[in-house]
Amino acid sequence: MAQSQSLTKQMLAAAVAACEDKKAEDIRILALDPAESGLSDYFLICNGTNERQNVAITDEIEARMKRDFGTYPNSVEGRRQGEWVLMDYVDFIVHVFSPEKRAFYDLERLRKTATKLTLADLISATKARTVAPVKLTVPLKKATAKKVAAKKAPAKKAAVKKVVAKKAAKAAPVKKAVKKAPAKKAPAKKAAKKATKRK
Repeated sequence: MAQSQSLTKQMLAAAVAACEDKKAEDIRILALDPAESGLSDYFLICNGTNERQNVAITDEIEARMKRDFGTYPNSVEGRRQGEWVLMDYVDFIVHVFSPEKRAFYDLERLRKTATKLTLADLISATKARTVAPVKLTVPLKKATAKKVAAKKAPAKKAAVKKVVAKKAAKAAPVKKAVKKAPAKKAPAKKAAKKATKRK
């Protein structure tokens, strides 16, 4: 439940950002009273200056929901006329009005028990809910990284051993040659010592 609420608030914040991008006026977010509204949790209400702007606002909201969350509205009403466009995203409903229709229907007055929210409220709520899971997953990522490193470590050690063995093999003949040279001189020294002893 907490995750779905968090996701709903993220989607709602994205919808508000889409409204702001298209210069919607008087953007309001209403958290509906569950006792009065069993169908949806939030209303997003705004208005454009004319019907074309209203359609542009709803198009931007729909595009952003599709791009960021891979979701489409269950239904869209009134897009052709553009005076009052309603987009149903189940957990929240977007109402984009013309100024005259908004004043006439006055949804804010009809939903007196609803709590008014701001975009900052939504953002802080989503951050508060998403901070805890991030802290929990960080140690898991470190643990899996250590496991992966542990699995790769024997392969690295084997590769290092091969390189060391190759270097040792290349250096070995040189050492043998150095050892052989003194061995050849040793008999000459022994013969000289024998000769001196005989005298």
